[in-house]
Amino acid sequence: MPIELSFATPVALPAQSSITHLYQSVNLADAFAIRLPSGASDDPDLLARFIFAHQPAWIGKLLNLRDLIVAGFGLKTARHLATLAQDAKAERLGIFKVYRTSATEVVVGEDDTHLDFRLSILCSGGPEADSGRELTLSTVVHCHNLLGRVYIFFIAPFHRMVVKASLRRAAHIGWPVRGAR
Repeated sequence: MPIELSFATPVALPAQSSITHLYQSVNLADAFAIRLPSGASDDPDLLARFIFAHQPAWIGKLLNLRDLIVAGFGLKTARHLATLAQDAKAERLGIFKVYRTSATEVVVGEDDTHLDFRLSILCSGGPEADSGRELTLSTVVHCHNLLGRVYIFFIAPFHRMVVKASLRRAAHIGWPVRGAR
């Protein structure tokens, strides 16, 4: 169900998200929301899987470049995380570990030596489009050291582009419908 004008807009971290107050100190916190059309699924797990499965191709190329750069610092690479995701017992959504699931929110993320981060995929609003149904992707990052702070400084602009482009592309393709699995 494609919609013609789909904008991911920056918003405050949602009060109802479990990641809003997760860390005592935060080095990056942002949230982007997009309106869900009438009839679109409100299953945050399904919507998150849909978003990750339909990301623009340039995001994969950007991740490959990131992997080349960070591997020399001993940081986890997307390639390494993808191998973890192949384990049938692993609770992962794409390359990320699933930390929490509820009827309205899925929280994924990763912990590493330089930083910990969480990404919330939150559905909010009433059952129909005119009631303000939104999907909000929120990110919080807690850095452990100087490497983490330097990393976030360079990655943050790309992170924001990736989140907005991912939401925009999912909306352009057309959100899964309610009841789909």
